[in-house]
Amino acid sequence: MRSRDALTAPEALVLTMVLVAAADGRMTDREIGTMSGLVQTLPAFHDFTTEHLSEATEAAVGLLNEEDGLKHAGRLARAALTPRLRETAYALACEVIAGEQGSNSASFDMLEFVRDELQLDPLVATAIERGVRARHTRVD
Repeated sequence: MRSRDALTAPEALVLTMVLVAAADGRMTDREIGTMSGLVQTLPAFHDFTTEHLSEATEAAVGLLNEEDGLKHAGRLARAALTPRLRETAYALACEVIAGEQGSNSASFDMLEFVRDELQLDPLVATAIERGVRARHTRVD
């Protein structure tokens, strides 16, 4: 991704998911499964294959390992996404965190970074978070 100055919208959506999944230095099978499931089912990823997902995930991880990679990733994602898709990106990032049991503070810090980089309205971000939390609530 670093060699390019632009991403497609689906690549930017994957990038935001990778940011929160890799925030603690690793991505779990559950996080990868969540990302794969979202890519396979959501209209934003129409014509985006699991091969594309694998390539975009590897490129995103590579980007994060570069000097100033996180800042560059934020700029690329913001530039590639319309305001509506920025909300979608934030929702996807929230889904990845919600799907991981025992999420840590690094993931939540990265979620805050994503929210700020995507320049989301705080009320919109809170509504998205609440919607995702409601979807993942368990019946005891």
